[in-house]
Amino acid sequence: MSTPDERMRESYAHCESLVREADHDRYIASLFAPAEHRNALFALYAFGVEIARIRDVAREALPGEIRTQWWREALQGQRDGEAAAHPVAAALRETLARYGFVADPLLELIEARTFDLYDEPMASLADLELYAIRTQSPIFAMACGILGDGTPAPELSTLDAAIAHTIGAILSGFGRHAARRQLFVPLDILKRHQAAAADVYAGRTSAALLAALADMRGIAREHLAAAQARLADAPAHIRPALLPLALLGPTLSRMERRGYDPFRFEPIAPWRRQWLVWRAARRGVF
Repeated sequence: MSTPDERMRESYAHCESLVREADHDRYIASLFAPAEHRNALFALYAFGVEIARIRDVAREALPGEIRTQWWREALQGQRDGEAAAHPVAAALRETLARYGFVADPLLELIEARTFDLYDEPMASLADLELYAIRTQSPIFAMACGILGDGTPAPELSTLDAAIAHTIGAILSGFGRHAARRQLFVPLDILKRHQAAAADVYAGRTSAALLAALADMRGIAREHLAAAQARLADAPAHIRPALLPLALLGPTLSRMERRGYDPFRFEPIAPWRRQWLVWRAARRGVF
């Protein structure tokens, strides 16, 4: 029979495997963090994976709501026995306790992610930016906090990073989202360019849609530049938490090549993604 310490090590190992498989960019970035912090990063990122894939696992809104409610209660200490038996929940709760973090930002993340369970389109850019801040800023901020032994990230530094990262993910996953009638590109951006949501759902590329997506790339670049400016003088020890941002610029540039099809976007090859993260880690910039 395994001891509590052995079970916790197994939980962290499970988190590492999950992140390696489902969020490989952050897995690679975590390898540049000090060894004593990596298991905590993997627990945090595994939680992000678990919440982000609820739509894929549950497939329908009601089972998805049940899963999100389970996570709320687990983080609020209402399901101690079940959480202890769940490797990601167990590792995450141990991580929060070890670094003195409160669960409130992660509860807000869960709440914001309920948007994913339904097929309502994103109404406005302001809504998208708030969604991005609530779903990604806690991940960036807590990762920085882990690397700082519980010291918070520089104030406001993760907000622009969260928005830029989220827009990049939305544009990269545009075809997959459209196929299941999810629309994260805000309706006000589509309207500005006279692009139709119906074309998105039908998988039809048009000049108007391409213009709207180019607008989104411009917004992502603005937030990336703001994040880079805010973090230019950030402590070196938090940089592994931010290394995934190094992939955004090259990804956006790839979308500006001739023949770009937003519904069939080919991401940067895994070997090159690893090289870009390695280069950013060596240079200390992203």
